[in-house]
Amino acid sequence: MSRNPLIGLIFAAAVALVGCVTINVYFPEAAAQKAADQFIGNVLDDSGVAPASGDKAPAKPAAGKQPSASLLDLVIPKAMAAESPDIQVRSPETDAIRARMKGRFGGQLKTLFDSGAVGFTANGLVAVRDAGSLPLDRRSQATNVVRDENTDRDQLYAAIAKANGHPEWEPQIRKTFAAGWVERAPSGWYYQDASGAWKRK
Repeated sequence: MSRNPLIGLIFAAAVALVGCVTINVYFPEAAAQKAADQFIGNVLDDSGVAPASGDKAPAKPAAGKQPSASLLDLVIPKAMAAESPDIQVRSPETDAIRARMKGRFGGQLKTLFDSGAVGFTANGLVAVRDAGSLPLDRRSQATNVVRDENTDRDQLYAAIAKANGHPEWEPQIRKTFAAGWVERAPSGWYYQDASGAWKRK
């Protein structure tokens, strides 16, 4: 009987922690990486972009993303706490964006990447890296293509977050896609590292 007050205290603490879990939903990083890879692969492969060389390592969730064993296990089954939901990337809006991106890569954008004039940025966008490598009459056209591509990319990341019921996930989805674009890029394409420096893959 003397243990009952302690059990009651532990239960109350666990219930309080459950309230935090329902508010702070963990971002399913592994599922997001898989979804991003499928979307990016679809865009690049269907646009005639040669796949990146080398085998691709399976995506792994980042360390520390899952809650550790704690008082939560008294209230939430361990399997449920560790469950990672799927990320949905298919909607009429994202399908339309994907179609436009395919058209752009299959047209002028692939040529710009191949020439090194543009590259992937660290925040999941595209930027003109070396306008001087383009003929003068093609520079404004390249700027317009990059602008249109970035408009679609911004809309894509926000749309995926919204479609999954978590608009606050947009920065994490953007980061996941940013890494995915670089990983799937062919050798010779340029990208920015975390410090903003341009590197060639």
